[in-house]
Amino acid sequence: MRSFDRWFEQSSRSLANRTSRRSLLAVLGQVLTGAALLPLLPVDRASRAHAANATPGKPGPESCEYWKYCAIDGFLCACCGGTSTSCPPGTGSSPITWVGTCHNPVDGRDYIVSYNDCCGKASCGTCDCNRNEREKPLYRPSRNNDLNWCMANVNADYHCTVSVIVGVAEK
Repeated sequence: MRSFDRWFEQSSRSLANRTSRRSLLAVLGQVLTGAALLPLLPVDRASRAHAANATPGKPGPESCEYWKYCAIDGFLCACCGGTSTSCPPGTGSSPITWVGTCHNPVDGRDYIVSYNDCCGKASCGTCDCNRNEREKPLYRPSRNNDLNWCMANVNADYHCTVSVIVGVAEK
């Protein structure tokens, strides 16, 4: 036990000779500041949010069978770092879109859904979804999903597609 005490005493004296109280206080202040800022770091809670939105037995926003995706053609932004209604970081929404009318089985109503391509990065490559319910021929471009809607952007690279409910369809 005496050798351990001797080693600890020599280490402590060596450290005291190389450092000052001010440097010790500076390091202690940095550690405390870092510890206080740790809860402010970003945390990815997207998976927990998707799990909360999903109902057992019913498809959620990361599934091609989700009711809002009745006229979608592309990669789902919900699988690519965004949500079903917002583009992932580093991409921007195209100013021109196509629309579709989708039936929500939960409330039995039809909704007008706008499909916006998110542009600015290479294609996401996951959750490819191509549903063409009520798609119109190409001579009606606003109702067709086979165009590259990112051509209106400065960076025309297509990344993924979001779906935004615009309103309730009147019968």
